[in-house]
Amino acid sequence: MDVLDNANMIAQRDAQDALGVVEKQCAYFTLQFDATFQPTAPVSAIVWAGMGGSALPMVVVQSWPQTKVPFEIVRNYEIPPYVGENTLFVASSYSGNTEETLEALSHAEKAGAQIVIVAAGGKLAEIAREKGYPLFAIPAGIQPRMATFAFVNAFTQIIRDLDVAYADIQELSSVGEWLTHEIQAWKADRVTDNNYAKQLALKLMGKTVVMYAGPKLFPAANKWKICMNENAKNTAWANQYPELNHNEFIGWSSHPIEKPFAVVEIRSDLEHVRTQKRFELTERLLSGMRPAPIIVTPAGDTLLKQLAWTFALGDFVSVYLALLNGVNPTPVELVEKLKKELG
Repeated sequence: MDVLDNANMIAQRDAQDALGVVEKQCAYFTLQFDATFQPTAPVSAIVWAGMGGSALPMVVVQSWPQTKVPFEIVRNYEIPPYVGENTLFVASSYSGNTEETLEALSHAEKAGAQIVIVAAGGKLAEIAREKGYPLFAIPAGIQPRMATFAFVNAFTQIIRDLDVAYADIQELSSVGEWLTHEIQAWKADRVTDNNYAKQLALKLMGKTVVMYAGPKLFPAANKWKICMNENAKNTAWANQYPELNHNEFIGWSSHPIEKPFAVVEIRSDLEHVRTQKRFELTERLLSGMRPAPIIVTPAGDTLLKQLAWTFALGDFVSVYLALLNGVNPTPVELVEKLKKELG
C-alpha cells in the first residue's frame, strides 16, 4: 500500500486534520458577513494592510476581480504617504494581533482614512468594536493560509456597493459550488493511482520546489510556494513569466539537472499569447540545464475558476507532501517562536 493510501498513517501525521480543512474551503466562497462598508467620502484608492496568509488573498484580488482605483498591499509597519480621507484602508490579520498591521492601522487612523477590519479575533476585533469600524469576521480555528477565499470573499463584500471591480464579483459563489465537485478527485480516500494531487506530491518529495506561472495565475504559484513552506515544511520559491526571462532564466544555465529541484509550471490558456510562448521556448532553451518542468494545466473556463482550482490543488499537494515528509501540516512553530521572541 502506498504511504498516502494508508488511512492510519494519515490520521497519525495529520493530527489536526489539515486535509479536512482543505476539503471544507469551498464553503468560504459563499460566506456571508454581518458587516457592511458605507463610505463617508468618495473612494479613490484602496490599501490592504496584512502579512503572510492575511495578505496573500489580495494577490488574488490583483488578478481577479481587479479594481478600477489604485490598489496597494502593505506588508509593513508603515503606510503609503497618499493615504487620507479618500482611501479605503483595510487592516487584515487572521489572529488580529499582527504587530505590523496594528501599527499600520494606527498611522491610517491619524491620516483620516476610512477604516475596515478583517480578522478572526484578537486586538483588531477589539479595536473594531471599540471604535465602531466595520468588522468582517473570518471563521476562526484554522491557519490563515487555509482561509484565502474567505478573505477574498470579504473583500468583494466590502467593495460590493463601490463599483470599483472590473470582474463580476457575483461569480464567486458559483465557482465555490463548481470547485466542490472538482476536489473530490484529490481527497484522501482516492488512491494514488487515481489521485493527481498524491501523484504530484510524490514527484516533489525530497526536492526544493520552484513555482512558475504567468501574471494571471501567479497568485496560485505564490500560494503553492507558501503552502510548501508552511504545510510541508519544505523549501520553495516562486516567480512569474515574463519577468523571469530577464534574470532568473540565466541562473538556471549553470546548474546541472541533478540539483535537487522540482520545477512546477502552471500554464494557463488565459495568459497573454506571448507569455504562453515563453513557457515553451524556456523549456526548450533550458533543456538539460534544469529539471524538466512538471506542467499543471488549470481546469476551468474563467480566470476565477482556474485560480480557485489551482489553489485547491496546491493545498492538497502540500498536505500530502507534509505527510511524505513525516511532519504535521498544521502548526508553524518557528513563526510562533519568532513572534514570542520579538515580544
